[in-house]
Amino acid sequence: MQQDRTRELELAVAAVRQAAQVTQAVQRRLVTADTLIKKDRSPVTVADFASQAVVCHAIKQVLPNDAIVGEEDAHALRQADNAAVRDAVVEQVRAVVGQASPEQVLSWVDCGGAAPDPQGRFWTLDPIDGTKGFLRGEQYAIALALIEQGRVVLGVLGCPNLPGTGGSRGVVMAAVRGTGTQALPLVGRGLAGAQKVRVSSIDAPDQARFCESVESSHSDQGQSARVAGLLGITAEPVRMDSQAKYAAVARGEASIYLRLPTRPDYRECIWDHAAGAIVVEEAGGRVTDVAGRPLEFSHGKRLEQNQGVIATNARIHDAVLQTVQAVLQPST
Repeated sequence: MQQDRTRELELAVAAVRQAAQVTQAVQRRLVTADTLIKKDRSPVTVADFASQAVVCHAIKQVLPNDAIVGEEDAHALRQADNAAVRDAVVEQVRAVVGQASPEQVLSWVDCGGAAPDPQGRFWTLDPIDGTKGFLRGEQYAIALALIEQGRVVLGVLGCPNLPGTGGSRGVVMAAVRGTGTQALPLVGRGLAGAQKVRVSSIDAPDQARFCESVESSHSDQGQSARVAGLLGITAEPVRMDSQAKYAAVARGEASIYLRLPTRPDYRECIWDHAAGAIVVEEAGGRVTDVAGRPLEFSHGKRLEQNQGVIATNARIHDAVLQTVQAVLQPST
């Protein structure tokens, strides 16, 4: 019997919408001082921290016992030389949730520090997926998913810069296991205005259009080009950052998303794919790794049993998978 997840879905949609308010405000006035550099040299903005604080606050208000596995923590914000960034984070959070002390805001960021329980229930959050796209003023996503016993059961993607319904800007893609995927306005109340979305209906690989990362370091684009050539695909790829690519596949704007390994030992983070994968699957698509295995979310913070990602409209998945394996064979 299908479990009713309306309450959890409404909570997730509301939290992502609130986070989008923060990220849009920061993006409008982005300055260099709003950026920190993590150990891996990737940029972290005020919006990352504020978005995570807002989402964690929203979840903990309604479901205080639910664990959250987020990408960020507040360690850097607690350092004295980052006081200006910390103050900016607090300001952005207050603009959405109301009065809060700096310590409260930092504690909400740190709520995302839970360890994944492979046999339990937890949320996983990427407060800004596609930070470099965000910094360029282009595509990014707020990605929130609910995982139970290693299985993604609900996912919400907030994509503020994707085209929305009726000519608006921004869209929320929401999926619950077994009930389909729907597109909602980025600004709205509850689930009003939801529209079902489906993947493309093409069944010939040469008619497909790729969707891949802007950043070449995220996926082997040379290998992707070889795959496209072997499949007879002539359309130019759609290039965008973040899990917005999953949204594009889910609503039929592209039929293939490849994230091919850039090195044999790399494993993807769960928050980079959980929400996007269920959004595509519930829209009628299929998501596997490059070996054809389903993505497994029961091995900690990374997809330890998977390598790379292939997302398609399902009809052409086997052909794409076979071609990817042929291209990767010499290096795997």
